Amino acid sequence: MVANVLRSDRAIEMSVFVVRAFVHLRRAVLKGRTVLKRLTEIDETLIQHDTALRDVYRKISPLLQPPTDPPRRRIGFHSDARVRLRDS
Repeated sequence: MVANVLRSDRAIEMSVFVVRAFVHLRRAVLKGRTVLKRLTEIDETLIQHDTALRDVYRKISPLLQPPTDPPRRRIGFHSDARVRLRDS
């Protein structure tokens, strides 16, 4: 608008500079939207992968525990034996 009023080379130059600045700003905003959209997609994918990995970990977690030792048979004579020698 100033270029139309002043009609000087400098005013025209500044007017073109301002228009180019707004064009640059619009492109930057559009790139920001694109980047934001892509980041949202990546975030959703990571959430899905995180859920899947948690499920896998829950399923294999019992396999990661050391095996329990089976109960051992006691050897010899014991006072708590059900059948004692003198009863026979």
